[in-house]
Amino acid sequence: MIHFESVTITYSESSAPTLRSIDLHVPEGELCLVVGRTGSGKSTLLRAVNGHVPHFTGGTLAGRVTVAGRDTSTHRPRDLADVVGVVGQDPLAGFVTDVVEDELAYGMESLGLAPSVMRKRVEETLDLLGLADLRSRPLRTLSGGERQRVAIGSVLTTHPSVLVLDEPTSALDPGAAEDVLAALQRLVHDLGLTVLLAEHRLERVVQYADRMVRLTGDGGLVSGDPETILATSPVAPPVVELGRLAGWSPLPLSVRDARRQAGPLRARLELVAVPPSAVPTPDPATPGTATPGPATPAATRAELRGVTIRYGSKTILADVDLALFAGEVVAVMGRNGAGKSTLLGSIVGLRRPDSGTVRVGGQDPQGMPPHELLARAGLVPQEASDLLLAETVDGECAASDEDAHASPGTTRRLLDDFAPGIQGGAHPHDLSEGQRLSLALAVVLAAAPALLLLDEPTRGLDYPTKRCLVQVLRASAAAGTAVVLATHDVELVAEVADRVVVIADGEIVADGPTVDVVISSPAFAPQVAKILAPQAWLTVAAVAAALPEAG
Repeated sequence: MIHFESVTITYSESSAPTLRSIDLHVPEGELCLVVGRTGSGKSTLLRAVNGHVPHFTGGTLAGRVTVAGRDTSTHRPRDLADVVGVVGQDPLAGFVTDVVEDELAYGMESLGLAPSVMRKRVEETLDLLGLADLRSRPLRTLSGGERQRVAIGSVLTTHPSVLVLDEPTSALDPGAAEDVLAALQRLVHDLGLTVLLAEHRLERVVQYADRMVRLTGDGGLVSGDPETILATSPVAPPVVELGRLAGWSPLPLSVRDARRQAGPLRARLELVAVPPSAVPTPDPATPGTATPGPATPAATRAELRGVTIRYGSKTILADVDLALFAGEVVAVMGRNGAGKSTLLGSIVGLRRPDSGTVRVGGQDPQGMPPHELLARAGLVPQEASDLLLAETVDGECAASDEDAHASPGTTRRLLDDFAPGIQGGAHPHDLSEGQRLSLALAVVLAAAPALLLLDEPTRGLDYPTKRCLVQVLRASAAAGTAVVLATHDVELVAEVADRVVVIADGEIVADGPTVDVVISSPAFAPQVAKILAPQAWLTVAAVAAALPEAG
């Protein structure tokens, strides 16, 4: 179905090819998972399938790419629209209409399908992706995860033979991600759909993959079945890392497979008196300590009392009470549309509460001068490009240093820690999702705010970059910063969070130490916790540290 024959793709601004001498064949009816570090060429590989590269992006394509027998060098994207459906990293950028139902129908209208066919397919897709309750909603009012499901649905209604997805679950809560991936698997198995999917959150998707392609970062790739590729891959989900640590063979790809082999490991770990949490719970009154204690007013970075926020007749936050303290990392979790982004936005003054009060450092953020608020609270939004206004990466870094009153080069050094090698002359909006997020994070961190807020901070980040983010967040908390993450990434929460707050329908339904909240949750428990339950282990690193003690 998809053939790459000696394909080399080079962009004019690059000194080396992004892809070099690639040979790849993806048969009909397979789900092929594409992995690799941020900036390794995953998006380029995917965009070459529908001719977006090089027809729209520029650059030079040597070799041959064919899809369903059509050569992409002679068939532009519009000539492949009936065969290839594409969902990019930024759903909002691809929307054409204003309302969910209209967006689902637009692709079929472009192909000239009959109204009766369109109506039937819209209803099927609404049910398939759990969108029926959103059919009349304006797209601009949806959460990031809801937009992502609409984007996938708008492509599925055209019934393509090939579906290309770039980070399709990055903004989805665990339940929604499982629903989308299960739907894709049914389409692959029952209808012979061919799926090419790039994803960093391997723990979600690897068990569904028939084939795995790993981009090596030097323009090449290796391809094979997931078990073979993951046996030596530096990029692997926790279930595989735990299997490597325990010496399991074959390596498990799912929690179910791992639990079948985990009995001896659980028996060894029972010898450890107290299974450790992911990280110690800090004392808010004493940043960097690991003994719980009462909060003191001086350590309170932000406080919400009775906060209610409505959009029209819909209540987004309902009578929320929350205090955030110096030296702690708090994860805010909940399904898509629960109110997480609204909560973070209210703390930095993006939305005034309809009732209740918000205080940051004892003051109302609505009345603070921008430079003062920047030093007290910094927000990295879900759409990282909202923070990026300059024409080049270098210009963005220089403006950030000036706004933060930081020494020249501060933002660039932070960026290089997260995503090394980004060209200074590149336009921020031409970067990959992970690179844009890294740049936005560097911009916010340059101001060294006392309260750091991050909305889906691992969207588009590979595992090495995520590990770097974990180190930065831990160091920030140790220095007295209060860190708040609104995230669906349960593995990140297990690694870094001291405390978890769960929001449902605008209300806080749980607030406590990470291990207490996530262990009891089927949706929010990390893979290691599910594999080793009922023991309270959260991370592979914690298990590795305990094994010598276990004997």
